[in-house]
Amino acid sequence: MPQTRDAKGRWMQSVLAADTLTGDKVVNRQKEDLGTIEHLMIDVERGRVAYAVLSFGGFLGMGDKLFAIPWTALAVDTDERQFILDVDKKLLDRAPGFDKAHWPNMADRTWGAEVSNYYGAKPYWT
Repeated sequence: MPQTRDAKGRWMQSVLAADTLTGDKVVNRQKEDLGTIEHLMIDVERGRVAYAVLSFGGFLGMGDKLFAIPWTALAVDTDERQFILDVDKKLLDRAPGFDKAHWPNMADRTWGAEVSNYYGAKPYWT
């Protein structure tokens, strides 16, 4: 697999299988646990990741809420093998989310623009 060097000069893979990110932890800048990545949503026409679906809350997978996080809103922490989402935990509590039985139409650009705006990110199609 192609490799690049991170900020500390260590070799890292720049291309990964999407399923290797499933279960990766997401924290904010204060190191508060925000949940885990459940899925990556791919825009097949453009060949790019549109959203990471974040699972947050609940207990042992019960009652958790899902959030579509714009891929561009996430930063990679290679030291800790986790992602950083620069939001306050309370903001995530109030974020537009969905449950496992009722997914939004993630191809809907009106919905996508609202989600991107909530996280201060550019829509993936721009």
